Amino acid sequence: MKFSAILCGCGAMSKGWLRAIASNPQLAESIAIVGLVDLNRETAEKLAAEFGLESAVIGSDLSEVIATTKADLVFDIVIPAARYDVVSTALKAGCHVLSEKPMAASLTEGAALVDLAAQTGRIHAVIQNRRFISGIRRLRRFVGSGAIGELTGIHCDFFLAPHFGGFREEMDNVLLLDMAIHTFDAARYVADRKPLAVYCVERNPKGSWYRHGASANAIFEFSDDIVFTYRGSWCAEGERTSWESRWRLVGSKGMLTWDGEENFTATVAGEEPGLLRGFAAVNVPGPEHAAETHGHASVIADFIAAIGTGKQAETVNSDNIRSLAMVFGAIESAKTGKRIEISA
Repeated sequence: MKFSAILCGCGAMSKGWLRAIASNPQLAESIAIVGLVDLNRETAEKLAAEFGLESAVIGSDLSEVIATTKADLVFDIVIPAARYDVVSTALKAGCHVLSEKPMAASLTEGAALVDLAAQTGRIHAVIQNRRFISGIRRLRRFVGSGAIGELTGIHCDFFLAPHFGGFREEMDNVLLLDMAIHTFDAARYVADRKPLAVYCVERNPKGSWYRHGASANAIFEFSDDIVFTYRGSWCAEGERTSWESRWRLVGSKGMLTWDGEENFTATVAGEEPGLLRGFAAVNVPGPEHAAETHGHASVIADFIAAIGTGKQAETVNSDNIRSLAMVFGAIESAKTGKRIEISA
């Protein structure tokens, strides 16, 4: 089945989506971009020229482009402040929607979109592409194998210093809202547990070129007594971590570390007597399904499969709102100085 799609928001991030579709033969065969929507027509025209989409309808009003093209899907790549209007417009028009993260600019708007998707019978899912990479899939599989016993802790470090320019440098809570949600969502996926509460300290360190919130330290409580800690900064010059964070998983029988790139180390407790009883290395198997490790392409493929089969998309909004709740719980904790319970 061929789906017609409108791409709404034609800035730099849209190119990653289009490249993902073009690079995957199955997606390229099943998706036709029939419309481009952007407030700046010239931006949309440049994108059309770059990706050979000259036949696509170009406009600044999503409702009009949907009406003209009769599209099946909307790919929502707008800034978070515009997300609710774009997604609600598309759902009400009968389109399935795949959004950039975060799924909404507030929990209230997120809950409203969950309800609207249910009411319209359409799928609204979110590009949480970081959970669709080999490393995260390997972590989830390894935890599920029981090799290190019962999971008790997940600890992630994220320290980089990107100079984006543009809207990010003017955002409130920039690290938590724009980037940490990737690690929060991945940790929730790896643990396969529900987030219950959070305590967070957020700062904008000396030397930061962001207006607000470039650094955060958070402690999350998950169900089954699992603790997830996150330490992060977007203005940490010097030797940096991976964009995927540096991970340590602690279990009742051993630990696993991952540098966010290619290096995994897993060890279990040894049997030597003494204060520290040593450890033995264990293998970390590859991902169970290689097709689930291609980032954007894998998320889009999962979304398309959900439409075609009726199965739930992995990043459907009714599930992804839990990751959003982790973000806004952390923001509220940082503002109030209190431990915040997560109810989503």
